[in-house]
Amino acid sequence: MSQNSCLVQKLSHYVPLSQRSLDSIACLEREERDYAKGAEIHAEGDSNANLYVVRQGWLYSYADMKDGRRQIVEIHHPGDIIGFPDIAFKERTTVLKAAEDVRLCPFPKKDLDQVFSNAPQLAALLFALAVRNQVIMSDFLQAIGRMSARERIAYFLLDLMARLRIANKPMSTVIRLPLNQTEISDVLGLTNVYVSRSFTALQKDGLIRRENGSVEVLDEDKLIGLCDFIDRHASIDTSWFPEN
Repeated sequence: MSQNSCLVQKLSHYVPLSQRSLDSIACLEREERDYAKGAEIHAEGDSNANLYVVRQGWLYSYADMKDGRRQIVEIHHPGDIIGFPDIAFKERTTVLKAAEDVRLCPFPKKDLDQVFSNAPQLAALLFALAVRNQVIMSDFLQAIGRMSARERIAYFLLDLMARLRIANKPMSTVIRLPLNQTEISDVLGLTNVYVSRSFTALQKDGLIRRENGSVEVLDEDKLIGLCDFIDRHASIDTSWFPEN
């Protein structure tokens, strides 16, 4: 297994990984595939046979709406495992698309059997993170339903930064953002105009700076106060985990 595994870096943030866990992760990451920016890795309704470990690059999952619009339901970063929300189904419920050039490690869904059988610590950790993500999604839905456009952008940036810090501890307050304005609009349920105006307003207020495909958070505390952001990414309760 690569010493630079983003998945190992991410999971090690929560608990020291046992050798069984490390061996199981190595098995999940044994194959790599590269996809170009804009590639559709799978479509809604495709057979749900594989999950993916993200090694490099950003992707997103989205659902098409009847009126031709789309809703991006999840953004995927290095260290993420893509596919847990669909585990209960035989067919994909969303489209998976590369936001930039990406490298993925696909593994058969049936390989999870070996994780549950041979690496109970890893199984517990993956289960806990999947359940936690449901709470994060609930928080996000509240933000979408109740917040102004400006507050949604603030929430979006803080959530991204909290997620990225887990697998990239030296990360500063600069977020590399390989999503275009339309993609951000489809995440937040806003028009392009509102997204543009909201970024401009936050920049004029001295809270952020946008430059060359990145966003720098200048006043994290004020951004948190603006949208009452709660960081659900930083820690989880591991007291009940098995040791190996």
